[in-house]
Amino acid sequence: MPKKTFLDFEQPIAELEGKIEELRYVQTESAVDISEEIDQLSKKSQQLTKDIYSQLSPWQITKIARHAERPYTMDYINEVFTDFVELHGDRHFADDLSIVGGLARFNGNACMVLGHQKGRDTRERAARNFGMSRPEGYRKALRLMKTAEKFKLPVFTFVDTPGAYPGIDAEERGQSEAIGRNIFEMAQLEVPIITTIIGEGGSGGALAIAVADQVLMLQYSVYSVISPEGCASILWKTSEKAQEAADAMGITAHRLKALGLVDKIVNEPVGGAHRDHKQMAAFLKRALNDAWRQVADLKVRELLERRYERVQGYGRFSDTKADSR
Repeated sequence: MPKKTFLDFEQPIAELEGKIEELRYVQTESAVDISEEIDQLSKKSQQLTKDIYSQLSPWQITKIARHAERPYTMDYINEVFTDFVELHGDRHFADDLSIVGGLARFNGNACMVLGHQKGRDTRERAARNFGMSRPEGYRKALRLMKTAEKFKLPVFTFVDTPGAYPGIDAEERGQSEAIGRNIFEMAQLEVPIITTIIGEGGSGGALAIAVADQVLMLQYSVYSVISPEGCASILWKTSEKAQEAADAMGITAHRLKALGLVDKIVNEPVGGAHRDHKQMAAFLKRALNDAWRQVADLKVRELLERRYERVQGYGRFSDTKADSR
């Protein structure tokens, strides 16, 4: 089995898991039966994991959302969808590998699926630019969505990006225009759109493929206008205040659900999605099926009206100012 990567707050779990591995090695190398001790420690590790994960801070959840072993878009495509055929290029400049997408089937029904893709190793991370898309990535995504509209196919998108790439070359090719165009076009796309935040949902880079009829969010993912480090750098002039920024920004699934910005929180396996990819995919498939059933039979006009009302509802507030009389 590949070695697990533990975060700083998971060290008590790491120590227990280390002891379990040592006992398994001893049992393999000797005739002594210590399976009962191993089972007891495994149960203790499971309970410790539940206890730690029941009281996570927003900053700790951010670390989980960024975990290098967390499932990415292609992992979900391979587990949840069938007959996937990847489509490449934006027909303008290049093929941005930080966004993948193509035709597939969901429960036997044809659809278009796309999302951000980070890399597993150094070479792939560089090729996919750590999931930070350039304008051609968003234009590719829009091309695929317009193709889906042409053939009346539902669109499933998966968000997992620190944010849009802020490099000079991206700005020269119209980064802000590409993001704005996607938001504009998705708001009036005449087919159902279902979006899932699977890791980091960062800034306009996330929103460019996240204007949807149903927005799902994994339990330990985050969604925000800026990263906690970026927010801290602006407010306190130092990224070391990222933990305080994360607490104040309301970036977690439960906070966003309470604000009405996401429709459903998809529970993750004990210890996070990175601990069990297949179980996480099974949870997500069930949630996607429920979300799809809610919008599948809507007429185009009703679909667009509901989507418009949804977007217009963002940022509503109640004035609680005391009467000035």
